[in-house]
Amino acid sequence: MQNHEPIYDVRTLGAGKTIILGLQHTFAMFGATVLVPILTGLPISTTLLFAGLGTLLFHLVTKGQVPAFLGSSFAFLGGYAAVAPFLEDGSPNTEMLPYACGGVFCAGIVYLILSALIKGFGAKRVMRFFPPVVTGPIIIAIGLILAPSAISNCATNWPVAIIALVTVVVFNIWGRGMSKIVPILIGIIVSYIAALIMGDVSFEGIGDEAILGLPPITLMKFDISAIITIMPLALATMMEHIGDISAIGATTGNNYIEKPGLHRTLLGDGLATCLAAAFGAPANTTYGENTGVLALTKVYDPRVMQIAAVFAIILSCVPKVAFVIESIPTATIGGISFILYGMISAIGIRNVVENRVDFTRSRNTIIAALILVCALGFNSIGGISFTAFGASISLSGLAIASLVGIIVNAVLPGNEYEFKESADENNDKFQTYKL
Repeated sequence: MQNHEPIYDVRTLGAGKTIILGLQHTFAMFGATVLVPILTGLPISTTLLFAGLGTLLFHLVTKGQVPAFLGSSFAFLGGYAAVAPFLEDGSPNTEMLPYACGGVFCAGIVYLILSALIKGFGAKRVMRFFPPVVTGPIIIAIGLILAPSAISNCATNWPVAIIALVTVVVFNIWGRGMSKIVPILIGIIVSYIAALIMGDVSFEGIGDEAILGLPPITLMKFDISAIITIMPLALATMMEHIGDISAIGATTGNNYIEKPGLHRTLLGDGLATCLAAAFGAPANTTYGENTGVLALTKVYDPRVMQIAAVFAIILSCVPKVAFVIESIPTATIGGISFILYGMISAIGIRNVVENRVDFTRSRNTIIAALILVCALGFNSIGGISFTAFGASISLSGLAIASLVGIIVNAVLPGNEYEFKESADENNDKFQTYKL
């Protein structure tokens, strides 16, 4: 019998505290979400706008049942680099970026196709290819792959990073009342103040920013080469989507693949990606950072994510506020990420344990081993690139691991996993299990 612990419900927290919780999720996604446009040359404000709109669209499609936030996807960075590399002077390739966005739009269409197939054939047949022995190690790998970025961010100022980390741990363990469920926000504030005292925060240029301003919009364009280069990446990112939805489900104790259904979550993610790409923003994806926040706060109401989405939209139209948030030291983000990324891997371990994956069986050990080695090994060398039909295709370590895990699980004999389409009665309630 599993141990249960009570969680918090926004119906008892009240509007004020719920808004603060939403703001905390905005901070959690902010660092990674704005990093993608920095690495690709796409506008930051446009990215924030469509992260917010994409999240709201996802919640509309999934009937407001899944506590997920959709931020910028890192999986398509190789595609952007191949289609629209930075110019020699380091400036964005504004001529080719719209074509890269067109390729991402087509990748979003692949999500819609798979969603339709699942709707037609049922999740049970599809999920046979994604048992816990595959999804668990993938979730573990997500956290482990993100871990080096947390360390490198911390290394920019270890004292500030440690202050953020310790503050989160202290308030999460010993906090009382509201302080216990917003430890990340408190950690950011405390470490930000410390960084100010240390002189690690710069407000240079804030006077040049307008108080209000609409994000720039650039319509996508289509090119067959860009489509062939980027579209196949969807086959891997969809596997990551299933891993993320499994991680959220493992965190909350709810079966989101059964209700509202994997076809709806894929449809919501695909439509959000299409919407963002159509107007010059990066592809969207469900965010592991926010899953870590769910695990810490134990507030699983999707309305908190919807509030975070509204904050993202507001920030996209207020350059001065966005400037201040962007001034949060990298070390602060690193200190927060230090624990959040570890939480993601811990969720993967719990997913394997709670589903009683038998690692005395050789097939299960082999599958998990291949996934972890592929994910971490290929990620360390930047993935792999190859040419197919005259186009260069790049696959990340996590994408390779996902594909290898799925294929090996399908090929090896003894796949006894049977996906239960009927959710446990208790899963309809807000609950979680101890890590």
